[in-house]
Amino acid sequence: MRYRYKAVTSDGKKVRGIAEAKQERDAASYLRQRGLIPIDISKEGEFEIFKKLPFVGKIKSKDLIIFTRQVSSMLASGLTLVKSLEILKDQIGNKAFQEIIRGILLDIEEGKTFSESIAKYPDIFPEVYVSLVKAGESSGLLDKIFLRLANNLEKQQRLRRTVKSALIYPAIVITLMLVVILVIMVFVIPELNRLYESLNAEVPLATKIVVGLSSSISKGWPLIIGFGGVLAYGFLRWKKTDKGKEIYDKNILRVPLLGKILHLSILTEFSRTLGLLVGTGTLVVDALEQSAKVTGNFTYERTIMDIARRVEKGVPVGESMTYFSIFPSILVQLVKVGEETGKLDENLSKASEYFEEEVNQSVKNLTTLMEPLILIVLGVGVGFLVFSVISPIYNLLSAIQ
Repeated sequence: MRYRYKAVTSDGKKVRGIAEAKQERDAASYLRQRGLIPIDISKEGEFEIFKKLPFVGKIKSKDLIIFTRQVSSMLASGLTLVKSLEILKDQIGNKAFQEIIRGILLDIEEGKTFSESIAKYPDIFPEVYVSLVKAGESSGLLDKIFLRLANNLEKQQRLRRTVKSALIYPAIVITLMLVVILVIMVFVIPELNRLYESLNAEVPLATKIVVGLSSSISKGWPLIIGFGGVLAYGFLRWKKTDKGKEIYDKNILRVPLLGKILHLSILTEFSRTLGLLVGTGTLVVDALEQSAKVTGNFTYERTIMDIARRVEKGVPVGESMTYFSIFPSILVQLVKVGEETGKLDENLSKASEYFEEEVNQSVKNLTTLMEPLILIVLGVGVGFLVFSVISPIYNLLSAIQ
């Protein structure tokens, strides 16, 4: 039987091909004998559309958290890293992750370190993760490093959920409001317009506007959808360019309310990651460069890289931060005190906890403010529609009387 496969070579290159084997596990064994690490194996001609979906067969952040937490627990209980991985390769529910663990074990058997092995999978193990593991291998404190990593990943996930929760409620309400308005415009207004025309009723300006919009939507919806799709596609492509990302990331931070939450969440991630790296002995310049990448924002990334260049020239981190207004004074002061007392990692950890609490409070404030604001907008929109629909009928009844 022929199997299509995707695999990774010993130097990290991805390859595809076809292998002859009786069963899937035989194909996997064949690939490993050739020095390849199988990522995906499927029967030739098998319907694979579901594997291409973004939520199927992928390794999620939740999988990495579970893996890290379990490795931490096993190392703390006295098991070796290799033994821990051998146990986990059968316990992990995600098959793609199982194959990666098997590949890591093969690399370790060939003499590579764990950090070198996981560095081949940057989409799963971020650079910060690899650096911390490498520091743990050097210091002999790998169990403590995995515990810190697990705690850090869980905090990251909790922070992202908090930020997402701030956007879900208004997004759902606004979407439902638009759907209701669209249904009224497409199905209700045209029927009422025919009624007004049959009765020769005089319609006010508001009704004429609504009828005009309804007619445009009913007749031109394919063009509207097509134009909207092209516009969205163009925007996403533009956003991926360096210039587009720079402009978007700069302006998204200026959005009222939401911008503040994004600022605080970035500061939380940055201070927590920098504290972790510094606490494990990573050079400050390297720690800054790696922390810049976790921000996910062009403005912050460029600024932190500028700070790293200043630190290379001998300028302290705290003093370098004073040149950039995006860093609040509380963070600058904590960094300065940390550098003076030799407790930079502890102070950065305190800063991350402070900013995380600020994120939670800002999300609560946003939710509290959005509820009446949405109701006001909804009331105005519905009121305008009701007035547009009822006004001609009222005028007609008044004329009859």
